[in-house]
Amino acid sequence: MAVLASLLLLFAQLAIVAFAAPVANHTLEARQSVSTLTTAQIAGYKTYSWYASAAYCSPASTLAWNCGTRCSSNPRFVPIASGGNGVSIQYWYVGYDPALSSIIVGYQGTDPSKILPLVTDAKLDFEPLRPALFPGVSSSVQTHNGFGDAHAASATAVLSAVRTGLSRYSINRVTLTGHSLGGAIAIIATAYLSIQIPGVTLRTITYGSPRVRGQVGNQAFVDYVNARSVMNRINNKDDIVPILPGRFLNYGHTEGEIHIINSNAWVSCPGQDNTNAQCTIGYVPNIAEGSILDHLGTCAITYYVGKVLRC
Repeated sequence: MAVLASLLLLFAQLAIVAFAAPVANHTLEARQSVSTLTTAQIAGYKTYSWYASAAYCSPASTLAWNCGTRCSSNPRFVPIASGGNGVSIQYWYVGYDPALSSIIVGYQGTDPSKILPLVTDAKLDFEPLRPALFPGVSSSVQTHNGFGDAHAASATAVLSAVRTGLSRYSINRVTLTGHSLGGAIAIIATAYLSIQIPGVTLRTITYGSPRVRGQVGNQAFVDYVNARSVMNRINNKDDIVPILPGRFLNYGHTEGEIHIINSNAWVSCPGQDNTNAQCTIGYVPNIAEGSILDHLGTCAITYYVGKVLRC
């Protein structure tokens, strides 16, 4: 009940801006057609959903890879490093998956029982990407300030662990994942790693991620990241978080949405904010029609994160 109450408080705060009138010059994405994923394609995300879910577990448990089903579901994973305190710094872990031949980076999402992550989510201003972390990137390239702060808190430690893994296992592939705030951090980290480790092959799979980037002055940078990584943003049914912060505030998504309509119907939504009725924007036009529980993953959805706030 405490978790639900905290989430209700958060979304009540965000409702003020979510229901505001859109600005007049705002242009929506075209209603591009969607495609339905096959059963095999849906099953292919199972591994990543467990990795995203494991990021809610303590650094000690992920470093030992001893976090119950979340860890045992990927038994060949080899941990390299972990960190965070779950309050001022989100939990994170880095390791190696030999089956994927990839370094895995997992970021903890928002635990509403911890006040600082809640405050982070409630910030709505833009800030430039930090020059020390993103050298050469124009100050006009901006992101949500709370998400940027959350990424910066662990950026160098994660980078060091990723470099260690790439060298140790002689590979060139990194997969990033996270749920909610963890998904937002993973998207920013994708841009960060693409700059810090030129030539690395990146894949990013998020669950219930909010909008991260500013639409004004940032399109070229988003295109830069999309060109250097495979992006998938998986959204569960009526989850309200992916429609926040509002587009009228000049926030936008990266490409790669996959919308779960039900257990057997997942659709791929091309573009960066597809307004097709089967995609999240069309499916959840405002927060009054959204569901907090769908964000938590408590519905019986195969291969979704599932009860992510409990480890």
